[in-house]
Amino acid sequence: MKLTLGPVLYNWEPSVWRDYHFRIADEAPVDTVCIGEVVCSKRLPFLQDMIPEVVERLAQAGKEVLLSSLALVTLERERKQMASLTREADHLVEVNDMSALVHLARRPHAIGPYVNVYNEATLNWLSDNGARRVCLPPELPTASIRILAEACPDLELEVWAFGRAPLAISARCYHARLHKLTKDNCQFVCGKDPDGLATDTLDGQQFLTVNGVQTLSSTYVNLIESIPDFKAMGVASCRLSPQTCDMVAVAKIFRDVSDGLIDPEQGRVTLASLCDGISFSNGFLHGRAGIQYQTGHGAEA
Repeated sequence: MKLTLGPVLYNWEPSVWRDYHFRIADEAPVDTVCIGEVVCSKRLPFLQDMIPEVVERLAQAGKEVLLSSLALVTLERERKQMASLTREADHLVEVNDMSALVHLARRPHAIGPYVNVYNEATLNWLSDNGARRVCLPPELPTASIRILAEACPDLELEVWAFGRAPLAISARCYHARLHKLTKDNCQFVCGKDPDGLATDTLDGQQFLTVNGVQTLSSTYVNLIESIPDFKAMGVASCRLSPQTCDMVAVAKIFRDVSDGLIDPEQGRVTLASLCDGISFSNGFLHGRAGIQYQTGHGAEA
């Protein structure tokens, strides 16, 4: 099974973002790395000049590079940015907003987890339109993943296997509003929370995580115990979404489980020691509330 490292969703310092990817290139046993700004187009100028050298470093290390698009396009400059990315990219573009397909029709591309792929008809339509790989939304249960894998066996399917689950994205910036700022004058306050801003209920229970215009789960999705099931279904890849924990170590644990060097339960326990008290979840996979975690594998949904 392949491993894919998703794009950084948070507003990391540019030097931290660059050095992180350099280390991934040199040390992480992943097959594919997604590069690009998915959440907020205002962040992209800080990274733009570094992207070519990061892509080159990853390619030299033998990693496949996907160029990820925005998940929500609302402005004229964002539409132009999308058109430029799809027109000039030297690597496969990962589509996170359907508007990109206007420029990519019949050309090879990838589909990201922000595009709703819930049934065989959608999957086959995307394949006919040029999609070569699809990262499924994180809310799908095991039964749905199995059906989709059987329906289109020639398409590479990927599951969201680690990291905070993306739940919603909006035109309104929650980070800016919290700090009594407007979206146009946000002062990039989201950069203060490199792993997202925790949002609790009035009762003090962990609830969600805010990342600028994006809402994420408070927990880290962790599907490492289901890797044997995914392999049996024909799922091609597991996606690891970057967090502030040691992602090289995370990737090595997933690789060891996939290669049969350690058992899935041991992998879960080792991951827990890396994640600084963050709770895990896999409820969506088992047809339960997403925030829940069920140990073991083999459950139907």
